[in-house]
Amino acid sequence: MDYNQVKSIIEGLLFAVGDEGIDLKQIAEIIELEQEATLDIINDLMNDYKRETRGFQMIQYADSFQLTTLPEHAEYFEKLVYLPSRATLSQASLETLGIIAYKQPITKAEIEELRGVQSDSAIRTLAGKELIKEIGRKETIGRPILYGTTKDFLDYFGLENIGQLPPLIEQLELDEEITI
Repeated sequence: MDYNQVKSIIEGLLFAVGDEGIDLKQIAEIIELEQEATLDIINDLMNDYKRETRGFQMIQYADSFQLTTLPEHAEYFEKLVYLPSRATLSQASLETLGIIAYKQPITKAEIEELRGVQSDSAIRTLAGKELIKEIGRKETIGRPILYGTTKDFLDYFGLENIGQLPPLIEQLELDEEITI
């Protein structure tokens, strides 16, 4: 592998881990280089971002590295988050929102069990757009957060109350079986 390819792989790893970040040891193991050589490449990549005036930066916190947006662009990201009528929802966010709307109150673990994938990003997006909110804590071990929809959710979808949601397909099929 050439030097630029290794930098590209590290960049991809940082993107893939998202908010979690990744530590030097993990990166070095994955790209099969010594930690010192890996750190040199990471530092070079960090300098590339600064020198090229990119829209994101690479930061180090504790022993981990992470890609983040630039603080000086924060006002634009806030506009994106707080204008739900102008921003579309991803498939993951729509799936998560549907689960919350029909199953509320519901925990993140329950959402992830239904979806079969992690839902941290979708939950953050939906909370940022104020379509969902924390509505309490479940009375179980760990007291996980319970999520539910908001008034903004109702407004966004033109509903007066949650009872106006269309029936689930499974419920329609069950009703048909009963009437036959």
